Amino acid sequence: MNVFVFDIETVPDVEAGRRLHALEGLSDKDVAEVMYHLRRQETGGSDFLRLHLQKIVAISAVLRTRDTVKVWSLGEPDAPEQELIQRFYDGIDRFTPTLVTWNGGGFDLPVLHYRALLHGIAAPRYWDTGDDNREFRWNNYLNRYHDRHTDLMDVLSGFQARATAPLDDIAMLLGFPGKMGMHGAQVWDSYQRGDIIGIRNYCETDVLNTYLVYLRFELIRGRLTAESYAGESQRLRDALIKENKTHLNEFLQAWR
Repeated sequence: MNVFVFDIETVPDVEAGRRLHALEGLSDKDVAEVMYHLRRQETGGSDFLRLHLQKIVAISAVLRTRDTVKVWSLGEPDAPEQELIQRFYDGIDRFTPTLVTWNGGGFDLPVLHYRALLHGIAAPRYWDTGDDNREFRWNNYLNRYHDRHTDLMDVLSGFQARATAPLDDIAMLLGFPGKMGMHGAQVWDSYQRGDIIGIRNYCETDVLNTYLVYLRFELIRGRLTAESYAGESQRLRDALIKENKTHLNEFLQAWR
């Protein structure tokens, strides 16, 4: 079975902001400031934009197949959003992997839905709930309680909002590196500076934390033995060593 652990990074969709709030003529930075200001007025403090107003700038993944494990970011650094999303859904159509996320049901997947809608990207396998493949009636990507998409935050909290925890906390509690390089709130500033490589590197370390938590989850539900869990961990270490990239080496050094 193929396991595809993924994470996305987003910035304000300033084109949508211009269209919805009649902000033609303003710079991207100023449009984003207006969007944040309106959101703070709406929420009473938080400037976290509604999901349909967020543009995807990175999708990073860990893919575990029968023989290999790899971490990478989809597309080239200068690839447009549409290409990133197309690659994501094309992979699902081709390989039908188990998707693994942390809060993917509450953030990553809804954002992908809205952006796919915007770009007109077809993904028949992802949206199938049994019409094309009867097996998908009982286990599909859209049902919250099916494990074809395993949202670790949801599952570990027992689907109780008051019991959820940040990935960073859980990763560090388990001896994994946690957040490295930046935090989500810093992505917009990094994007304005043109540091898409830094964003992709940050996203890759985030998805590595998610994968390591997933391996521990597989251990506690009996799908991995203690021996096979150690083997999977070592397989990942070996893969990161082979990549020999600065941000991955730093992740290895912080991984106890």
